[in-house]
Amino acid sequence: MDIILLDNTLPKVFKNRTNIVSDVWLNPVTFERGKFYLVEANSGTGKSSLCSYIYGYRNDYEGQILFDGENITNFKSAQWAEIRKTQISILWQELRLFPELTAWENVQLKNQLTNHQTEEQIEKWFNQLGIADKKNELIGHMSYGQQQRVALIRTLCQPASFFFVDEPISHLDDENSRIMKDILTNEAKKQGAGIIATSIGKRLELDYDVTFKL
Repeated sequence: MDIILLDNTLPKVFKNRTNIVSDVWLNPVTFERGKFYLVEANSGTGKSSLCSYIYGYRNDYEGQILFDGENITNFKSAQWAEIRKTQISILWQELRLFPELTAWENVQLKNQLTNHQTEEQIEKWFNQLGIADKKNELIGHMSYGQQQRVALIRTLCQPASFFFVDEPISHLDDENSRIMKDILTNEAKKQGAGIIATSIGKRLELDYDVTFKL
């Protein structure tokens, strides 16, 4: 996948609003593979909706979203399964980790489906992000910032044309934010992938090609 296009897209819940000022909603927006994008948002402007629309979890919007020119509302379940396995990898704001599993098990749950990363590479990321000693800890016993780092590693355990990271450093200190940035940037460049990052305050400090105000 090379192009994600939003064409006059708007959450249906916003359709009666007359004061929408946005670079995204009701505008043509293009995300190109290999480029880095920041979507800055205020609370209540539809950031979580945007993530869910692009990932195919929700379709309660007007306008169109197209992947390489094809309207995503036409995709069948099997197509979405393939897209989510090989084209779009997302780090959700709420992380969506399994609290009853360990950090390592949460990562391996995805990597065993894709066989994309070596155990040596995953171990290296755990070390770089300062959570190697938490590898066998239950996710439910870890801090939110530690869980964010686990969620990043899981996000990278698949091939992708686009990495979508939703407020990925909200609970991280500056040093861990920098390490996350370096790891994500390196993996994106390795795959020629684009990055779409969102923020309602603390933002991931990438060299963005375009910044949108949601």
